Amino acid sequence: MIKGKKINIAGFIKKMNDNMIFSRIPYFCKELCYSTDNATSMNNTFSDNSQIGVVFTFSELVNTHFQGAMNAMCWHRNLVGDFKEIVSQLQLKENITEVSIEDLLALQLSEKGNLAREIILHDIQLLTDFGASPSLNLLKNYERDDEFDFISTDVYSFHVDRSPIGTDTFLCTYHGAASDIIPNDQVEQKILIPEIREKLKKLHDGPEAEFETFLKDNFFDLHYQPNPNAQPVNLGLGHLWRLAVDHPEQEVLPCVHRAPVEEGGEFRLLVIC
Repeated sequence: MIKGKKINIAGFIKKMNDNMIFSRIPYFCKELCYSTDNATSMNNTFSDNSQIGVVFTFSELVNTHFQGAMNAMCWHRNLVGDFKEIVSQLQLKENITEVSIEDLLALQLSEKGNLAREIILHDIQLLTDFGASPSLNLLKNYERDDEFDFISTDVYSFHVDRSPIGTDTFLCTYHGAASDIIPNDQVEQKILIPEIREKLKKLHDGPEAEFETFLKDNFFDLHYQPNPNAQPVNLGLGHLWRLAVDHPEQEVLPCVHRAPVEEGGEFRLLVIC
């Protein structure tokens, strides 16, 4: 895991009133902000899916090993708090705007808005302490790749993440449309589909020995086509996910996922790293 810079959230929050002191957040969030009851968590749409492991704590999320077909880990949570209020007060500066801790703390929020903010701060601190570099994003839309009519390499296409070192992808959507994952046996790598492969060879127009390198350099090999009867799984709101990445030490297949098409101009708020 790539080491992230330590965020002194406590220092920021001490400038606010006593109800926002970060040292109280772990207990506060556990008791009031989301349910961690095991029986409740097991009775969810993910528990019977062999691709997904369901856990009840952050420690389990980061320490449970992927194995077999399981390449997605879900810390299942039922969050309370008004995340929509946070979204309504943040300023979208670009299609993807990174929200700083200072921006978040500067918001004047209701009690439910404060609950939502404390959950986000707690998640950021947990991920940072683990060694990740979380980014809180207010998102209108991602950039589209429409250069070719037979293959796309944007995040709306089912794809896997790749890293030269051992790492995982973490994400949680607090507001707006959530991402999808799909079992590896329900997709086909696009570069192996004959008609797409032939078009890519024409596009390459170079030595055969360099074709595979061309595919990797342009990220074509990361993208997948769902089978006709494929059943994607929506990741839902409030759950913190860990997805397997393609890297040299990986023991399972990387998790195939995609970003959702935004719904009616609604902004998304998510943490990702």
